[in-house]
Amino acid sequence: MARAPIPCCQHQQSQGDSPLVQSKLHPEDERREEHGDSGQPDADQASPGVSEPLASLAEPSLLSGPAPASTTGTLPVTGPDDAGPPPQLLSPSQAYDIERRSQRSALLSRVGEEILAWLKTFASAAVYATLIVTFGFQVARVEGKSMEPTLADQDRLIVNKALYRFFSPPQPGDIVMLYYPRDPDKSFVKRVIAMEGDTVRIEDGRVYVNDVLLSDEYVPPDFRSHENHGPEVVGPAQYFVMGDHRNNSSDSRHWGQVPEKYVIGKVQLRWWPLTTATLF
Repeated sequence: MARAPIPCCQHQQSQGDSPLVQSKLHPEDERREEHGDSGQPDADQASPGVSEPLASLAEPSLLSGPAPASTTGTLPVTGPDDAGPPPQLLSPSQAYDIERRSQRSALLSRVGEEILAWLKTFASAAVYATLIVTFGFQVARVEGKSMEPTLADQDRLIVNKALYRFFSPPQPGDIVMLYYPRDPDKSFVKRVIAMEGDTVRIEDGRVYVNDVLLSDEYVPPDFRSHENHGPEVVGPAQYFVMGDHRNNSSDSRHWGQVPEKYVIGKVQLRWWPLTTATLF
């Protein structure tokens, strides 16, 4: 049986085609509309297909490096170990005591340094004095009258020890300081008359060395002796010595020749009394 033709619009609706705008919402969409949820993804919600670390880059706690300083005027929170204890205020008396202790400590330090410097100076002086006395010069004093009138009792002398030790041996005519051969703890001052190899002879107080009359004008007539001695040959490394006060001197005429090692040095200077200071 033939049917009547159906209008175009009626044909579409009978085929079940829905209009472009739905008149009724889905129950789930209605629920979202009631709660203000549009169903669109939120800006802070991860979109499907995007990894989670990419979405968390906006969180400051996961960023490397220190957090930016606060600009609201509040102080940053610090841990208990970040700073020391707060400074304590000192009273004027406490500050004065601290300053006095500091000054006293500095003063004691300076005093210690000064004392140490003086000790070093004294030690150096003692060493130098020892070296000078041992190898250089020595102060001596005349005791007795055996060298009058050249040297008087209590005259002060400077004895040159370096001359005979480092330069030349004693020579006839030198006034020397020597150890007493019979008791080396004692020392005498005498004049060298003859040295190794010389022959000494004394006749009526006149001294001959190698048969030559000794020129001894430094002996006044009243100080001469009148004895005879010798002849005597001076041995190796020996010296024949006599005092200028011939009739009041104990010398080689009585206790023999003097070994060279017993000669201390040459009398170089009489410095006291100043009025009779003499360089020999």
